[in-house]
Amino acid sequence: MNAPTHRNDALVELRDVTFGYGERAVLCDLSLAVPRGRVTALMGASGGGKTTVLRLIGGQQRAQRGQVLVGGKDVGAMDESQLYAARRRMGMLFQFGALFTDLSVFDNVAFPLREHTTLPEALVRDIVLMKLDAVGLRGARELMPGQISGGMARRVALARAIALDPELVMYDEPFAGLDPISLGTAARLIRQLNDALGITSIVVSHDVQETFLIADQVIILADGQVAAQGTPDELRASALPLVRQFIGLDIDGPVQFHYPGPTVEQDFGVEVAR
Repeated sequence: MNAPTHRNDALVELRDVTFGYGERAVLCDLSLAVPRGRVTALMGASGGGKTTVLRLIGGQQRAQRGQVLVGGKDVGAMDESQLYAARRRMGMLFQFGALFTDLSVFDNVAFPLREHTTLPEALVRDIVLMKLDAVGLRGARELMPGQISGGMARRVALARAIALDPELVMYDEPFAGLDPISLGTAARLIRQLNDALGITSIVVSHDVQETFLIADQVIILADGQVAAQGTPDELRASALPLVRQFIGLDIDGPVQFHYPGPTVEQDFGVEVAR
């Protein structure tokens, strides 16, 4: 395991963070750093706490112990107005896009500008068209979400996520449910926009191939902690069983198929041949 360290160039840091839902612990003394201007991928088995990390960064949940720092400021210690201001510097691409179904493509992208700024409508129009152009959908401005494909909807959601020129953009499973062409397009857009806009990106994904192509740093979570981290090439060369299982898509390994619980014998009262 590579021990996480505090970094001077980090935009986001989690320091000894513990969080759980009820009696189920999800993160246990988790520490990690997300460097500025880079694409960091959070990976690991389902239920490993990846989306929870995004919620903690966005202030939707608060750590039960430890600190979640964004730009050096503790999100968990912010009051409502401070958190509202901090969120204006963040963009979020929700799983499956989460577009407003009764708003056009244009109005979906315009929504955060109208909600968080007092810009004149003429300037809102220009910004929206520039953001849509960046994702290749300026010509789709008048369409409704029900009239576009899943891949296009994800690109509209990305345009909305960068509408306010955020420092940080978080992606929750941006490749889920996409066909190979749309998936490749989405991956390239994440990388291109990160570099062109100078933003910092956190990508939660299970797609090893595409994520490794665009990430500068990969962090694999397991048992509420960092199990491994490094560049994609470093993880490909890792001998850690968990990393080998994850990259090789193996069924057998440290991550078990069955959720911990009573044995078959205990549940059914019979002996099972092994």
